[in-house]
Amino acid sequence: MTAGKVIAAVFGSILALIAVGVLIGGGMLFWAQETLQDADGFFNSPSYRLDATGYAIVAEEIDLASYPGDWWPAEVDASARLTVRAGSGQEVFIGIGLQEDVDDYLGSVSHSVVRQLGDRWDDVRLVAQSGNAPEGLPTGEGIWAASIQGGGEQTLTWEPQRGKWAVVIMNANASADVAVSAVGGVRIPILRPISIGLMIAAFVFAAFAALLLVAATRSTGAPAPVVAKPVTGGTYPVTVTGVLDERLSPFLWLIKWFLAIPHYIVLAFLWAAFCILTFFAWIAILFTGRYPKGIFDFNVGVLRWTWRVGFYAYEALGTDRYPPFTLQDVDYPARLSVVYPKQLSRGLALVKWWLLAIPHYIVVGFLTSGMWAWTMDSHVLDNAGTKVGGGLIGILVIIAGFILLFTGRYPRGMFDLLMGLNRWVLRVGTYVSLMHDEYPPFRLDMGGEEAATAVDKE
Repeated sequence: MTAGKVIAAVFGSILALIAVGVLIGGGMLFWAQETLQDADGFFNSPSYRLDATGYAIVAEEIDLASYPGDWWPAEVDASARLTVRAGSGQEVFIGIGLQEDVDDYLGSVSHSVVRQLGDRWDDVRLVAQSGNAPEGLPTGEGIWAASIQGGGEQTLTWEPQRGKWAVVIMNANASADVAVSAVGGVRIPILRPISIGLMIAAFVFAAFAALLLVAATRSTGAPAPVVAKPVTGGTYPVTVTGVLDERLSPFLWLIKWFLAIPHYIVLAFLWAAFCILTFFAWIAILFTGRYPKGIFDFNVGVLRWTWRVGFYAYEALGTDRYPPFTLQDVDYPARLSVVYPKQLSRGLALVKWWLLAIPHYIVVGFLTSGMWAWTMDSHVLDNAGTKVGGGLIGILVIIAGFILLFTGRYPRGMFDLLMGLNRWVLRVGTYVSLMHDEYPPFRLDMGGEEAATAVDKE
């Protein structure tokens, strides 16, 4: 595969990920409008019970672009709504005013401020501020951008404007002991065209991603036909080999994590394309019983590239030769090949990657991720957790690295064991990627070499 196809695959996977994210965002926004809005088009909060012994309840510092680079465009049509019912049956006053004006009015008045605390977004409590009684009725103040008062249920609707605002709830006669239930709501009609625009943009990104991924996986010539013979004598349609360097640097392994960063970046995008293309290959298998050859070659190339980087770095530390940036099978100490299947079972494609492979997932999880412990400290404010543990392959590689550091040699027996473990992981990876129907064996085929796959090219 040429460098141009690798670039096409990388950018195709980027666009595909963008398309998925944009589609999810637009879809969720559209769903929210269809299911969460009321008949008037408002998104409503839960009903809150607010009780205060002072003279007012204040929700302060509602900041609508009071800083440079205002984000609240004046042309956006939006409405805010607050519905309040007084618990005592008396008349209630609701007012919205600029924060500085409300501070002047209630600065010396006993009132409570609404605070939003806790793990749940709707956890609300009131923080009391000491003070005196107000000097006059709230309706007599000329500070309100919008206000309403009356008995029973009162609803105040307001068109938001730029500035820093505060919502004030009081008894209409300015008496103490304010007790109400309140529901807030917001209506933003522009959300519908935004959601539709996002979904259209997602399909545009997906179309460009599809073109790039097709270009990346399209065969450029007529390859020699590959005929897979029956797998016998311990052979398997996946061949994984590794040749241990005779002389390894005792120190280079300490910085290979840094040297391999360019590969990790490219592989992150290649694996995104791998997952997307595997999904399309699954669809093709269900309808045709065949794995598209172009996608197969690309996905095998990603596995091959991954194995070379792992062999160089912290899956084996088997060589100091820097891995090449290619999906093709090249002369390198670590190699991987998979026999292209002439036919695949449609039925197995439905179950092998999520049901049949479960026993292997458990083993592979132990080899690659280990047993993880999650500790929680309830006394820490953010309930921070700590992960400890590691996979068997990683532990053995670190041990081999320290032996190499202090003795200058790599234990051959440990290398053979690591090859067997990695071979197991890669066999399972090809199986769940639908590249063959042969079930991975539960055995360690240790050593750098393995029996050649029975494949004839004619």
